[in-house]
Amino acid sequence: MNSDFKGRHFRGEVILWAVRWYCRYGISYRDLETMLGERGVAVDHSTIYRWVQRYAPEMEKRLRWYWKRPSIWRSWRVDETYVKVAGEWVYLYRAIDKMGDTIDFYLSPTRSAKAAKRFLGKALNGLKDWEKPLKINTDKAPAYGVAIAELKEEGKLPDKTEHRQVKYLNNRIEADHGKLKILIKPVRGFKTMKTAYATIKGFEVMRALKKGQAAFWQYGGGIMGEVRLIERQFGIYAA
Repeated sequence: MNSDFKGRHFRGEVILWAVRWYCRYGISYRDLETMLGERGVAVDHSTIYRWVQRYAPEMEKRLRWYWKRPSIWRSWRVDETYVKVAGEWVYLYRAIDKMGDTIDFYLSPTRSAKAAKRFLGKALNGLKDWEKPLKINTDKAPAYGVAIAELKEEGKLPDKTEHRQVKYLNNRIEADHGKLKILIKPVRGFKTMKTAYATIKGFEVMRALKKGQAAFWQYGGGIMGEVRLIERQFGIYAA
């Protein structure tokens, strides 16, 4: 058995199948338990939850090279949306390019200049100067202006990068938030920041794959090409 799944009672293919379905289709753990049962896989919903917590962030990490490619448009739409954790609202910072492809995301307990800077720094990490955005559109929250100015001073963002605050330009990212919320809705609130972030990483990577951001590297077209790409990151090679 692959070392990633050592000690598990199910094959890696089955575990990744469950994690991928949960993160892609916006279903509850109990509904997924039933769906797997109909296909001859008897597994408790609590086990599926543990699989998601273990493998969703790992899936996002291993696939990041494929889906997080530099945007040729160099025009970012940045915004945050709300997620409930332990009965409190926290902030999910997100960025997409002008065509809607996911650039990055970051879950924060606060909405502040510090959080905005941390998110933008994460999104910029590893980018060459010619890959960094020439335009960043945000809402009118002053935190973004502070964060962008500080990143320019530190040389992490080009001086020529234009910070825009045009409301209609963020319509696309607001619509993208809505599609992500469809996946989050069955959760009915996360218990901790750790479990929330682990799960959201799975949702975000599956959204990026669904948008076709890793299509060039998929092993075949359609959904099975996506499946094979994910499996190969865990050393699973279908015949």
